[in-house]
Amino acid sequence: MPASPSTARAINDEVALRLLQQEGPLTAGQLKQLTGLSRPSVADLVERLTDVGLITVVGESGEQRRGPNAKLYGIVADRAHLAALDVRTEGVAVLVSDLLGRVLAEASVPIGDDTGTGSAVEQAVTLVERVAKEAGADRLHTLGIGAPGLIDPASGDLHDSSGLPEWHRRLVAALQERFPQAAVSVENETNLAALAEQRDGAARDRDTFVLLWLGVGIGAAVVLDGTLRRGASGGAGEIGFLPVPGTAGLPSATGCDGGFHSLAGAGAIAGLAAEYGVTATPAPHEPRAAALVRAAVEGVTAGAPAAADSPERGREATVDRAPGEAFAQGGRTAPRPPAASADRFLGALADRVALGAAAVIAVLDPGCVVLAGEIGRAGGEVLARRVQERLARLSPLPTEVRPSALGGGAVLRGALLTARERAQDELFAPWRAG
Repeated sequence: MPASPSTARAINDEVALRLLQQEGPLTAGQLKQLTGLSRPSVADLVERLTDVGLITVVGESGEQRRGPNAKLYGIVADRAHLAALDVRTEGVAVLVSDLLGRVLAEASVPIGDDTGTGSAVEQAVTLVERVAKEAGADRLHTLGIGAPGLIDPASGDLHDSSGLPEWHRRLVAALQERFPQAAVSVENETNLAALAEQRDGAARDRDTFVLLWLGVGIGAAVVLDGTLRRGASGGAGEIGFLPVPGTAGLPSATGCDGGFHSLAGAGAIAGLAAEYGVTATPAPHEPRAAALVRAAVEGVTAGAPAAADSPERGREATVDRAPGEAFAQGGRTAPRPPAASADRFLGALADRVALGAAAVIAVLDPGCVVLAGEIGRAGGEVLARRVQERLARLSPLPTEVRPSALGGGAVLRGALLTARERAQDELFAPWRAG
């Protein structure tokens, strides 16, 4: 049954809006070419979308050789303002953008362990208000929040967790109360990092991959055939609970001690570094485990090629500092660990990471693993290459291991992408329905 004229117009308008989202400003002629519509149909949809305030003239194209320049049409950027939050146990980072995702203002605030729940929530909410004011946003349309922990796929609520501060769960309700007209959504931080890496980072060319989060805790995000998979209860990727050899016991339903977390979590990495004599002075707000891995990477990069662990030891990575230079952290300098100790430590760490990754690969065969989180970022290409070498010995399934390309901004970027998509869907939906 053919579509009615109103349905056909709605479909054409949606196609045009999506093209303007993906490609940026376009002329009517370019819209005609990309949509395959007739010139009168394109003229009609441009007029409709302009009249309702969804698109506007943003410039002119100088490509034509004769006649006046063609008008460039783009989405009205200030039709809505968005906020993205990266909520961590130690603080909150916030950015505010327009509907096109252009960042207008951003800031962060540390929140100490000894901060009371009410005070922590107020600090976070006040930060959002301040950043919105700096961005010139009188009203926030959508807030996207990235947080550690399980997110209920049905309700979108953050599950109770003894490992997370109480203010995390209180924050969502407080933001909804302070911004009653805004749509507020919460997503697991690892999932958001994966969405960002898929769109703009290390997995741009991959429809199927796993992002392995190496931080204070351990987690994974699973993207299959271009779609993020959350699982029946939102727990897909909770590999901290994965039983692995080499631990003192087994994990339980109430704790991941004895699981993969006990091998590759921040506490375990600090213990491993001590075994190999690797030390570091963390920078302000830098997790200690990440500092240890970073120091080891700098140690092997600055040192001579070590024994047989990798044939390309001297070319594994580059650093900002000159070889042999001491690195400055927290206003002090600390010598790099000896190259041999750093080399053995990174080898042992790669063994542990590969152990958990191999189990995931055996089930999913993703073809690509992205190492993210504070520790994954600190390890960079050096750690990624070592993990890939070990996976090649552990698994018959070919798997490329890549470091995160977005660094510490991956969660915020993912939160912004999801907020932007939700806002555009809601703003465009009434028009499509008409």
